[in-house]
Amino acid sequence: MHIVPDDTAMTAAGRGNALASRLIHRAHAEAGWYLYAPACALVDADRARPGTPEHLAALPGITVLDLDLPAALAVAQQNTWATAHSLYVAQPTPDRPDGAIIATAAPDW
Repeated sequence: MHIVPDDTAMTAAGRGNALASRLIHRAHAEAGWYLYAPACALVDADRARPGTPEHLAALPGITVLDLDLPAALAVAQQNTWATAHSLYVAQPTPDRPDGAIIATAAPDW
């Protein structure tokens, strides 16, 4: 299972949300579970709750994804960088042919 938490899910994890914590635990403890943290979502999570990116990046089982050129070009076309980077990261790739699921704490997403 490939999961991309957006900035709201990251902030929820930083506040101790039980569901977000379970995702992190599964990515660490269960084979086949992967969490990908887009850099732009980490920035917005830090704005909402300072220190969240450092905490998440230090956890085992979370892979931080940089803003490379293709991602930057995709993000530049959107209004919110965090959402755009999360959507970009969730797209299918050779490593993730089915893409990834976006985890969010925003009910209107």
